[in-house]
Amino acid sequence: MMISIRGEHLEVTEALRDYVDKKLTRLERYFEAPLTSDVQVKLSVIKGLQSIEVSIPLTGVLLRAEERNTDMYASIDLVVDKLERQIRKHKTKTNRKIRQDGGKRDLFKVETSAVTYVDEEEDFELVRNKRFDLKPMDVEEAILQMNMVGHSFFVFSNMDTDTVNVVYKRNDGKYGLIEPAI
Repeated sequence: MMISIRGEHLEVTEALRDYVDKKLTRLERYFEAPLTSDVQVKLSVIKGLQSIEVSIPLTGVLLRAEERNTDMYASIDLVVDKLERQIRKHKTKTNRKIRQDGGKRDLFKVETSAVTYVDEEEDFELVRNKRFDLKPMDVEEAILQMNMVGHSFFVFSNMDTDTVNVVYKRNDGKYGLIEPAI
């Protein structure tokens, strides 16, 4: 597993690099073949909190986890735990689909130990459904509307591109825009 580590507003020491490498290489046991793409790790300090972002590109899926804590080593431990849960969940879904489709081998290693994992797959329950007319507006007006209703995102019809867009409030207090790729 090739791990690319970079620091933002933080010097990546050799001890940090070794700890991240040691923790993330634990994830290799879940894969049948070695990963062919680089694992991207970004260590940063945001508003006094130690933050780590990890992206693991796999075939057909991108595993991504982010964690913030007052201690960088605790953040690393927490993000590895999140990634392990995601991998187990994805592994279960993928192997179930392969078995249903009559596949011959699993993409992930099959554990033969007596220990069984509790499937942490959540039941997604839709509790509310809203319908509303999309009023054409520009991005600035959409941000104002979002702030007026007190939500963290707002769906609108972009008058400049004639597409449905989403503006959202980021953790750093700034705003983001999601546009469809056309």
